[in-house]
Amino acid sequence: MPELPEVETVAAALREHLPERQIIGVVTRCERLRRPIPIAALQNEVNAVICGVRRRAKYLLIDLDSGRTMVIHLGMSGTLRLVPENETAERHDHIDIKLDDGSVLRYRDPRRFGLVILVTPDADGQIAELGNLAPEPLSKEFSGEYLYNLSRKRTSPIKTFIMDQRRVVGVGNIYACESLFRARIRPTLKTGTLSRKRCQLLVDTIKAVLTEAIAIGGTTISDFYGVDGSEGKFALKLKVYGRSGDICPECGTSIKKITLGGRSTFYCPKCQK
Repeated sequence: MPELPEVETVAAALREHLPERQIIGVVTRCERLRRPIPIAALQNEVNAVICGVRRRAKYLLIDLDSGRTMVIHLGMSGTLRLVPENETAERHDHIDIKLDDGSVLRYRDPRRFGLVILVTPDADGQIAELGNLAPEPLSKEFSGEYLYNLSRKRTSPIKTFIMDQRRVVGVGNIYACESLFRARIRPTLKTGTLSRKRCQLLVDTIKAVLTEAIAIGGTTISDFYGVDGSEGKFALKLKVYGRSGDICPECGTSIKKITLGGRSTFYCPKCQK
């Protein structure tokens, strides 16, 4: 599943191309993803001009001069690509947004777990459908003190806690595993036992890992590709994720795999306490 760095990579690429482009056509090739596609509403946006591209958590927000915003979630296998208008659509290419410069913003999703909807933000640009999301991990609001205060008396494993979108958004499985390894914190550790110092260390490490991943296009494991079709290069820097049975690059111990919260979890039994 594309995580925050992957979605930010897509958003950054779209910000280079989409603003001031006019929508001149919309083609839909299926009726629903995880929710019905608002086909008529999308068609009503023909002639609208794109004002900007934002990201909130793992959602892409494309603002239109009509006052509405296209909200896109890539789900498990979704991708957005900019292609020439004459490039033939393939089996899983479900939506085309045709632009006035001859390019097409094409949404592909083999598993159809993604989301494309149209909403109207409030006067401050906030979107009601996203109103319950926690702070962004790269924001000032996500601090060591925030994590420490939120974690008191919590008995859930720390990895499950930092992946909870009600606590902090966008820290998916890959980056949770990698951040906990770099911070030398075992993923099964009870959240409430973390000291202020270790909470600050974990927050700093999460920010560093996400920033590094964004800088090199995120992580491609199987399904994620950037707007230009390129793969994310952070996969080359993974220390523990997906490396069960491999040797820890720090101490030589065999990396262990367990399941937490239904997700595969990788860690070093020696380095992470």
